Amino acid sequence: MKKPGNKSVLLLSAVMLAVFMVFPLIASAELPVVKLIATGGTIAMKIDPVKKAPVPAISGEDLVATVPEISGIARIEVLNISNVPSGYMDPDRWVALQKAVSKELARPEVAGVIVSHGTDTLEETAYFLDLTVNSDKPIVLIGAQRNASEKDFDGPRNLLNATRICVSPNARGKGAMIVLNNQINAAREVTKTHTSDVETFKSGDYGFLGNADNDRVIFYRAPLRRQYVPVKQDKLPYVEIVTAYGGADGSLVRAAAKAGVKGIVIQALGWGNVGVPMYEAIKEVLSKGIPVVISTRVPNGRVLPVYGYIGGGKTLKDAGAIFADNLPPQKARLLLMLGLQTTSKAVVLQKLFDK
Repeated sequence: MKKPGNKSVLLLSAVMLAVFMVFPLIASAELPVVKLIATGGTIAMKIDPVKKAPVPAISGEDLVATVPEISGIARIEVLNISNVPSGYMDPDRWVALQKAVSKELARPEVAGVIVSHGTDTLEETAYFLDLTVNSDKPIVLIGAQRNASEKDFDGPRNLLNATRICVSPNARGKGAMIVLNNQINAAREVTKTHTSDVETFKSGDYGFLGNADNDRVIFYRAPLRRQYVPVKQDKLPYVEIVTAYGGADGSLVRAAAKAGVKGIVIQALGWGNVGVPMYEAIKEVLSKGIPVVISTRVPNGRVLPVYGYIGGGKTLKDAGAIFADNLPPQKARLLLMLGLQTTSKAVVLQKLFDK
């Protein structure tokens, strides 16, 4: 048998080297695309040595670099649209984010979108996107309770899990979801329940949608109460939230009307009740054609027009107020803003809240 010459050996080596170099590129090209839209929050912060406190410091690319194994799951593309604390989020930023998310999900090669965000208003952004983005592809919102300077920074785990969820076929049709601490929550139901624990986002009586376990992503249920309300204006109507409490005199309700609000959400008591002075102020505002939505400060349960005393839920309903079902005030405000784009009629707006 003739031994291969040096030229043959060199040629074979070159071919093998080329195969080893090209194969990872081919494999990578076959992976789905996941878009990371970075907006800021604790997940993008580090301790400033002068201020000795967390401040915005890292980009979306920096966050991706903390999870090298993510390259075996998806091709991550990054869009940095801001780096701000989530307390800075407002209707203008929500509209801009909605446009960016919708644009990315419209691309056939994109399996899903991840939004990195601060946790303080994360549930509001999630619900806004759930309402306004018309796509079956998953939108996964993540944050961190610990900043990137801390040894147990939870941002990388949340980003990795979000990517796994985006490429999971079972994640389609679930809408916007919040994922921290391996737990998947639906946008409508989820709320932040603890100021600092990593297991802060929970869904009250309804429970998690599923878990991003070590071996696979598992969904146990799907959110059924979802609706699509398109963004029709770049500038959303001005809506305020006013809190009811023992002794509330209604002056803040009147002040909101004087400030030019297009609608008011009342964080009422119990089933949706207020005191007499607050009731009188609400009636005044309703008589001016300003819609008033009744929510509650109670974490779980629906508001219902039950009590017939002055200020009770039934008297508010009879006066023309809208009831927010089980939406907390911060989410009721979002739905009211979107509804007010087209109508201020209480009957029509009530149907939005009943869906």
